[in-house]
Amino acid sequence: MKFLYGAVALLALAACAPSTAPATGGGDEKTGTLNVWLFDEPNRAPKDKVVQEAIKEFTASHKDVTVQISWVPTTPARHEKFKGAFNDPASAPDVAEYGNTDLAEYAAAGGFAELDLAGQDISPTLLKSATVDGKVYGLPWFIGIRALYYRTDVFDELKLKPPTSIAELTETAKTIRAKKPDLYGIAVGGEYTFGAMPFVWDAGGDVTTLDGAEARKGVKAYTDLLTDEICPPQACASLTGGKTVELFASGKAGMGIIGNFNRSAVEAGAVGSKYKVIPLPGAEPGSIAPAFAGGNNLGVMKSAKHRTLANDFIKLLGGKAYQAKMYEAMGNLPTLTGLSTELAAKDPFVKPFLDAVAKGTKFVPVDPAWVKIDNGKVIPTMLQKIATKQSTVEEATTEAAAAVKAAFG
Repeated sequence: MKFLYGAVALLALAACAPSTAPATGGGDEKTGTLNVWLFDEPNRAPKDKVVQEAIKEFTASHKDVTVQISWVPTTPARHEKFKGAFNDPASAPDVAEYGNTDLAEYAAAGGFAELDLAGQDISPTLLKSATVDGKVYGLPWFIGIRALYYRTDVFDELKLKPPTSIAELTETAKTIRAKKPDLYGIAVGGEYTFGAMPFVWDAGGDVTTLDGAEARKGVKAYTDLLTDEICPPQACASLTGGKTVELFASGKAGMGIIGNFNRSAVEAGAVGSKYKVIPLPGAEPGSIAPAFAGGNNLGVMKSAKHRTLANDFIKLLGGKAYQAKMYEAMGNLPTLTGLSTELAAKDPFVKPFLDAVAKGTKFVPVDPAWVKIDNGKVIPTMLQKIATKQSTVEEATTEAAAAVKAAFG
């Protein structure tokens, strides 16, 4: 799944907790075991360390309370696990971490309690990722933003400048591939939905208008990178976002559309520290393409047996101290205004991602249909058919638009 300061109208969220969830189902026991579901990850150890620190602090201030963590896979199987909990309250946790793209599906199932965040200075974009039909169902825990990583050693050797538009990005990628045939100009993938969507959004299109002229322009701009001159379709059409990160980190590409949360993976690879980051450019010179505001929320289950304790735990784990620790451990961009300001001042790496957020982010449709679209690989299928010349842009986008329409019913 595996997304900020007042001066530039970024994400703002006060460190206080959401108010106690409405008393709809569940209970409000003040002692016992607080059950918490958190996402499992390939590099879970640093995350677990931070969570255990929070648990130690929480139980020290809450008498006769223990906290039980269960690790939930981020695979599509998570949907069935959550559905099971919604249908069987006895098996449900009190608190759960969930991806903001899953919110609409879970809200439709009535699984999470509404949280009162009224009066808090929250970015409308971020709040939208936690809201369904005007009701807030989660405290945004972190945000994940993708930007353009580029190899400083390659750019210096070839005397290249960072691209300021999609056209320059394309030409720069071609130059890298032509002069250094052992490298891909940019690592992009046919199964990389959130690498492609910024091109669509920048052109004025959206998931629900894939067969429109604007969306087709954006789709073409992205699939133009999936060519032998840049990133050969036979190798790149099947790449996911994670695989493009591996390609760049291993030193096999000059550029990559990569998240802030991939920093440690890049630096652990052959590239090491020989890279810089800029916001992904848009079509207009000097512009920034809209980035996907991915991330995870912390929510309280409607069937929670420990309603007040659940909210207290969210307050602690989602507060400034532990968001800072999670950034240090996992690279997760915090959602708290003051903290993000401090991080930007201390770590220049953060600035390009915050600049992207400041220019405006986009989100997937807040509707259960998105899960069908995503699980059905509607957008990857469209990209792959174009890249491998099985379909024209017009044919593939028409087919994808029909699938999107069917998902919405």
